[in-house]
Amino acid sequence: MKPDERLIRSCRGESVDRPPVWLMRQAGRYLPEYREVRKDVSFLELCRDVERAVTVSLQPIDLVGSEAVILFQDIFTPIPAMGMELDFAPGPVMASPIRSMADVGKLRVPESRESVPFVFEIIRILRDELASRRIPLLGFAGAPFTLAAYMIEGSGSKDFGVLKRMLHREPEILRALLAKLTEMTVNYLSAQIEAGAQVVQLFDTWAGLLSPQLYREWILPVHREIAERMRESQAPLILYVNNGAHVVAEMADSGADVISLDWRASMGEAAQKFGQSVSLQGNLDPAALAAPEEEIQEMVRSLVKEASPARGHIMNLGHGCLPGTPVEGVRAFTAAVRALK
Repeated sequence: MKPDERLIRSCRGESVDRPPVWLMRQAGRYLPEYREVRKDVSFLELCRDVERAVTVSLQPIDLVGSEAVILFQDIFTPIPAMGMELDFAPGPVMASPIRSMADVGKLRVPESRESVPFVFEIIRILRDELASRRIPLLGFAGAPFTLAAYMIEGSGSKDFGVLKRMLHREPEILRALLAKLTEMTVNYLSAQIEAGAQVVQLFDTWAGLLSPQLYREWILPVHREIAERMRESQAPLILYVNNGAHVVAEMADSGADVISLDWRASMGEAAQKFGQSVSLQGNLDPAALAAPEEEIQEMVRSLVKEASPARGHIMNLGHGCLPGTPVEGVRAFTAAVRALK
């Protein structure tokens, strides 16, 4: 079975010979080859440089044995075109965080094909490069709540106190911002699929901040709207929520084709409870890639067994590769999956 067929069939819950494998943040600082490409440019420049972005997107195929390529970009790529200035120092920092309804009113909902054309050029080149090898190409976007968290807080935070205060004291501002971000996200993902992405993933890194009750009120309706509006595209949608073990049931009710679990969630429990209605992705702890090869092989076999009741399973991590991840650990992980019978 070819890699593109294996991934797409797994997303849709159709029979495959074994799980496909790729890794979140598989192109990144743990790879010396990535650091070499990156050394003379800033992160934002790398994202906008078509040739370099194509190069680093492709690196994990031959260097570590990944069976899919994910577009190299950042979740904030489409945000400046909305009228929000940001920089990386090294994490995202917003020049003027959202504090009022007037601030939301100033934001535009750009046409992605015009505002970030380099993204779609990268996708088209990648699709051409991968076609002969039958390697699938994934696109992605940051989910509205995660983008809103940074846009309101102004930068990363341990508890996102400003965001949470707005949620409780001025909910109308947050709702208006989420509505605009939802429109932008649907447009952005649709344009990626049009350019050649075969599967798309929605990253909701900070949705796990909320309790199940607040998640159902604030997050789930947004995920459902995106999933519903993306359905016509025919490209499978993967939903990832970091620190989301307490909201797996809500994730499974989002309309996504695949839910990607972080390592805190029980793969076996998710497979038993939700695996007949949604495929699963994950969920090895990224730190486990530092283990000896034999232990990585055993963890892979254990995860596959836990996920077996599910209609489909994509082997991945429970979060992105850490900067200090041993390259040999990543290779051991992908090799263990490819060796499955």
